[in-house]
Amino acid sequence: MGVFGSWRTKSRPRDLLRVLGFVLLVNVVGSVPAVVGGPDSAWFQALEKPWLYPPPFVFGVVWTILFTLMGIALWLVWRSDADADARRVALGLFALQMVFNVAWTPAFFTFQSPTVALGIIVALWMLVVATILAFDRVDRRAAALLIPYIAWVTFAIVLNAEFVRLN
Repeated sequence: MGVFGSWRTKSRPRDLLRVLGFVLLVNVVGSVPAVVGGPDSAWFQALEKPWLYPPPFVFGVVWTILFTLMGIALWLVWRSDADADARRVALGLFALQMVFNVAWTPAFFTFQSPTVALGIIVALWMLVVATILAFDRVDRRAAALLIPYIAWVTFAIVLNAEFVRLN
């Protein structure tokens, strides 16, 4: 059956446009913080980097993939015919975790505060776990699409903690 389930022929183009819209929305919202700050600053360049710090291009590739998976998951929950309260909770948690996701970049790069960023990303991790659980109540496929996201956020916590320890 696949991620998109079974489609009626008439709804396929409309659903495809909607899922692409969700993917685009999540990618745009997720990438907005890069406008206000990023790893190109002199401050960041001067920091001691942890041994596990990946090559810079990896972040853009990984986040594009993750935001795409998140957009598909969000669409699956949005279009679900599951209980309205369960959907509302799942969508609300998704929005809240996105706020924390977006807040991390300015905290770390713009305000140059790895310690504050670490607090934000730990809260983000908890919210992503809650979102996965809420998505699972609505659409198990949507929850599964967020597993790579929680794995990356877990790695990011370790990386952020290492920046705090080293600097």
